[in-house]
Amino acid sequence: MATAESYVLAIGTKKGLWLATSPDRKDWSLSGPHFLMSEVPSIGIDTRDGRTRILVGVRSEHWGPTVFHSDDLGETWNEPEEGAIRFPEGTDAALERVWQIHPDAASRPGVVWAGCEPISVWKSTDGGEHFELNRGLWDHPHRGEWGAGYGGAAAHSIVIDDTGQKVHVAMSTGGVYRSLDGGSSWEPRNKGISAYFMPDPNPEFGQCVHKIAADAAIDGRLYAQNHHGVYRSDDDAENWESIAEGLPADFGFVMLTHPRRAGTAWVVPLKADGERIPPEGKLAVHRTDDAGASWKRLDNGLPGAEFNSVLRDAACVDAADPAGVYFGTRGGSVYASADEGEHFAEVASHLPDVLCVRAAAVSPAFASGSAGPRAVTNA
Repeated sequence: MATAESYVLAIGTKKGLWLATSPDRKDWSLSGPHFLMSEVPSIGIDTRDGRTRILVGVRSEHWGPTVFHSDDLGETWNEPEEGAIRFPEGTDAALERVWQIHPDAASRPGVVWAGCEPISVWKSTDGGEHFELNRGLWDHPHRGEWGAGYGGAAAHSIVIDDTGQKVHVAMSTGGVYRSLDGGSSWEPRNKGISAYFMPDPNPEFGQCVHKIAADAAIDGRLYAQNHHGVYRSDDDAENWESIAEGLPADFGFVMLTHPRRAGTAWVVPLKADGERIPPEGKLAVHRTDDAGASWKRLDNGLPGAEFNSVLRDAACVDAADPAGVYFGTRGGSVYASADEGEHFAEVASHLPDVLCVRAAAVSPAFASGSAGPRAVTNA
């Protein structure tokens, strides 16, 4: 059974959800699958108000997409009778996929954001049970020109500042948009981010930004992993500059930042466009501790040969000290590091295509679920 210092790792795949738990981030017990034969592209773990709520975006080929939540670590799951996310009448749209579930700050308990396909942003004030469409972004005059990335039209990154008024959203394709009034109005903020595949490689919007994340310690600093290009902004996305020098490739999907320390971020480079595999078939995470001035290759415990990619939300960090780093591959392997990427160990293998990974410290006892746990010990 888990203790107050236990950790939960939620793994969303192309064919279901698995949950792992550990008292020390070294020895893991894995249970599942939940939602077998349904795609799970998004997960949010909400530990505010002294509880743990797991929210999952589930997409069934038969029943369609929705958001389920569990307050007992997967023992039971609940969905509102009318669904969690439904487009209002008159929008002439239907939900295709939930790409992102993002619990807001501790100072705004109950507020949860979602990014969806078709490209849209939603907000819940009841812990993720019911969401309301953000009309400011949905009615934006640029929306008709936003396109779909290779995996679909995705509003995949939502970053909110401490005040709740400054919100950044990134989408594929469309780029980065910023609101300074809590989401009522939005403007593109992509200066410096390349869109080499367009007639104008430096457009106002239309970039295929793969992921953005905020520096936890420096206000206004953001990082972006683009479709070719790794960038940093120090002025709330007004301007972006390349920080890709020192990386083996500037393509990839992952962008993670440290929960407390300034200047620390992680990426997982891929060789692209045609191959989309780790450079030379050797999987590695790269970390910067100086805001992109230099990068350190981290591959201790990772396989010597790996030809599967890591998707944008198939990686995360936890809030422990030192921070834990986790990621999963399209080949179904999941890796965990309890020391900020210096050493990795495999938590799970032979799962379906990993789409999303989220981790958090939890206080309730772990509920193993119907499949029962199996121990995974990492020496």
